[in-house]
Amino acid sequence: MTTDRPTRGVVLRRTVAALAIALAPTVLATPPAQASPGADVAAHTHSAADTGTSTSTDIATDCQPDDATACVAVVVLNDAGDRIPDAEVTIAGPGGFEETVTTTAEGPVSVAVPEVGRYAVTIDPATLPEDEPLPAGAATELSVTAQTGGTGRAAFRVGGEAAPTESPTADATTAAPGGDDGADTGTGTTTEGGEVATAPEGDASERAFSWAQVWQQFGSGIRFGLLLALASIGLNLVFGTTGMSNFAHGEQFALGAALGFIAINQMGLSIWVGGLLTIAVCALTGLAQDAAIWRPLRRRGTPVMQLMIVSIGLSITLQYVIQLMIGGGSERILSNNPQPLNILGITLSTASWISMAVALVCLVGFALFLTRTRLGRATRAVSDNPALASATGIDPDKVVRTVWILATAFAALAGLMWGISFGSFNWQLGVQLLLLMFAAVTLGGLGTAFGALVGSILIGLVVELSNLVIQSDLRYASALVILILVLLIRPQGILGRRERIG
Repeated sequence: MTTDRPTRGVVLRRTVAALAIALAPTVLATPPAQASPGADVAAHTHSAADTGTSTSTDIATDCQPDDATACVAVVVLNDAGDRIPDAEVTIAGPGGFEETVTTTAEGPVSVAVPEVGRYAVTIDPATLPEDEPLPAGAATELSVTAQTGGTGRAAFRVGGEAAPTESPTADATTAAPGGDDGADTGTGTTTEGGEVATAPEGDASERAFSWAQVWQQFGSGIRFGLLLALASIGLNLVFGTTGMSNFAHGEQFALGAALGFIAINQMGLSIWVGGLLTIAVCALTGLAQDAAIWRPLRRRGTPVMQLMIVSIGLSITLQYVIQLMIGGGSERILSNNPQPLNILGITLSTASWISMAVALVCLVGFALFLTRTRLGRATRAVSDNPALASATGIDPDKVVRTVWILATAFAALAGLMWGISFGSFNWQLGVQLLLLMFAAVTLGGLGTAFGALVGSILIGLVVELSNLVIQSDLRYASALVILILVLLIRPQGILGRRERIG
């Protein structure tokens, strides 16, 4: 007699639905992963508004930043917020650069620096007025970061109990997390010479409705969906061939962005060399994971639920490894500010358009791999029926090993291009996007070859178009609603097939 019992797929879908419901409040309360550089400035810079006078509109007067120029600006303020003139400040940095400037009462004084990087800004206390000395214990040296297209600022406070302040990033200001990146927000980057044209994105719900805005959000949704699809393919492949839901896949995504930041921003490699190196290293981590963890567990016959718990532990470990690698703040892979490019009425950064093209080429290549190559057909066979595939001469271990390499490589490429396209990222990028990946593969069909692509495009469009009617901080919640509804109405997903129970 046959008893009615849930299959492996049904158990997994119920588990994912429960996790989505449990984590929904956290996602609603947590801003998206792409914390903008402007947020760091706000966290580290004490404006003169603290003393009653705002200096937020003060920009460098002597140096105008552009695509090839980085500036460092200096200002000295007293406890009333007034500028102190005739103070001598020395700016020193990479390549033996050193220049001494004298402050004025009209505004900050800035200089063009030869290269991006950290610069030491030192004030000479002997040049300050006798009645406006540095506070006891105040630092005479600050450190700022200069980036092309922006101005790094240092502000010294004198008199009273004022403390010195510094700006660790460039003068470029980007929108809050709802806008994702400096080039694709409504706030944009400004300099004294005028405003740089930017995409009309940001929080679309706060602007008047227009079909042009719908078209713009549609383009943003395609960008979001293509990059999400590139990351979700590996998640779907691993589930299809092993039956395991890999909760550490989000960290492979974040690892690609982190290693890209180290290779391109810190080591100074070109974007192409640094990108290829990042993908290769992450692909090797997939090979190492399968050899050291997953293959031994499969040979022991470890149940899928225990494998999923192991992946959760691996996810937590990788999160803090990434934090140790890049720190707890937001980082930018490219030091220069993004340049907008309008195509067919959609304005995105040039890097975004290139990333979309690369993602599309990779997705088409992956589809051809699955349908036209012997290894690709073997992968689909193992996904459909591992025992039958093994009986026909296919080595499941070889296929699974290849899947892990491809999954981590695609996740790394997606994370790298996400960090470049959306301006900045932090160490929590993976965990904040993991549920969106699950929503995409569930919507498309768990374990299906092309389900991740279909689901990701739909999720990307839903996330971006929902920004027209709800606040941008809540837009990711719309994807979780889609996930729950799909599990309730069509558990097998758009491209999935029904499973016999019992």
